[in-house]
Amino acid sequence: MNSPTHQEKRQIFERHFLLGKLSGDEIDTLLHYARVESYPAGYEIFSKGSPGTSMMAVLRGTLKMSSVSSEGKEVVFNIMNPGDCFGEIALLDGDERSADAVAMTDCELLVLHRRDFMPILCQRLRQTTEQVEDVLFRHLESRIAKALLQLAESANLHRVPGSPIELHVSQRELGHIAGGSRESVNKHLQAWHKAGWIDLGKGTIVIRGLAAIERMAEAPEL
Repeated sequence: MNSPTHQEKRQIFERHFLLGKLSGDEIDTLLHYARVESYPAGYEIFSKGSPGTSMMAVLRGTLKMSSVSSEGKEVVFNIMNPGDCFGEIALLDGDERSADAVAMTDCELLVLHRRDFMPILCQRLRQTTEQVEDVLFRHLESRIAKALLQLAESANLHRVPGSPIELHVSQRELGHIAGGSRESVNKHLQAWHKAGWIDLGKGTIVIRGLAAIERMAEAPEL
């Protein structure tokens, strides 16, 4: 029996509903940790109720997923053939196996343990969280600019065109209007202060670059 190639293993993971969402590099990392295990016909690979610590993919052979009924009869839930994966929920929850897995023929399985999968999953979740935060942060920038313009409108009645606009509003109050924390609002205001668009005082914000703030307010949502 020829040994499965790296590409064969890779294709199984790429087609998987869960693992297929990972990048090529992440899949290659998982394949580095995955191990090929051989089982003879009739061997019980795992039993119902045993700890779920890994998922498996069939490389060669056939196996059955079954359980014994209360009357003592075997109930076959599924037949697994080359390319099929099983036990993947164990990667997420580590719960008990819900059925017996028994080799019907001599089998070769690709086994991926939960301990090797979880760091990849956690890294991916962190990246996703950072991307979401980044998008929300850029959206906040536009909302802050719009809030400043709204406040400037009411303070603009007797202003000489081109002169600074002084707003009596705290950063915390501005955060309430724009829908952001004081800390997040402060980061944007500090950047605008460095750019020369605004001056910051205690309980006041002075707009010096109105056109720049207007451009920021018109920035498209991502």
